[in-house]
Amino acid sequence: MNVLVIGCGKVGSTLCNRLSAQGHDVSVINSNQEQFSNLSPEFNGYTTLGVAIDQDVLRRAGIENCDALAAVTSDDNMNLMVAQLAKEFFHVPRVFARVNDPKKNDVFKDLGLETICPTNLTVSLLCTALHEDSAEAVNVGNHTILMYEIDVPKDFVGKRVSEIDFEEDEVLVAVEHADRSVSRMFLTNYEILKGDRFIIAKFAG
Repeated sequence: MNVLVIGCGKVGSTLCNRLSAQGHDVSVINSNQEQFSNLSPEFNGYTTLGVAIDQDVLRRAGIENCDALAAVTSDDNMNLMVAQLAKEFFHVPRVFARVNDPKKNDVFKDLGLETICPTNLTVSLLCTALHEDSAEAVNVGNHTILMYEIDVPKDFVGKRVSEIDFEEDEVLVAVEHADRSVSRMFLTNYEILKGDRFIIAKFAG
């Protein structure tokens, strides 16, 4: 996959390094030459110095042939402008924008852009982690799903999954047993055993 990344700060460079390591063709634009030093020695993609809202800069970086674009600078307005250009003018198939301000995140979504809001993600993850043993976040389109594991209450042992009332926004994905094996929950007639732990998915917004 050909991916164009806008921004080579901590987020952008880490994204570039990981995508490159996974075998993707990566091109990155940044307005500060020094920040390209954040890229790992193993990064085998392309770097373009310039302002990403300049169409000539975008063309030099390969936007006309990219499969996806991720605008991840620390400037929400820059990310919005680049994402709109990519989506509406260059017709990039998949466009993602990092949005730090939750209020602006709603504006981006109203414009039909796929967004990742670190602020909302962090708050949702912390709120869940404070109440659960562990929590990890997974982004699906414009949504964030929190995954976490909890010990099965003693009074659940011997009951069927179909007898358990979960919260409205919770879905039981799997059960981890005492021997660390995992049963995926395609059926609801599973009988809960001592030592089981629930693996739950929760919609976070």
